[in-house]
Amino acid sequence: MPSLHAAQIVLTDAERAELEGWTRRRTTAAGLALRARIVLAASDGGTNIEVADRFVVHLS
Repeated sequence: MPSLHAAQIVLTDAERAELEGWTRRRTTAAGLALRARIVLAASDGGTNIEVADRFVVHLS
């Protein structure tokens, strides 16, 4: 069973900027952009369930 609480993710300013860039770039593959959005949301806090619900992904 997946953990309800996300591991704490701490991003540097450079890492956050790169992930945000991937989410905005039109040439970024959809899967990569989604993963970048998930990592950014997880770094802002909340549970795995909240992040999964926000991006309509299944925890399995």
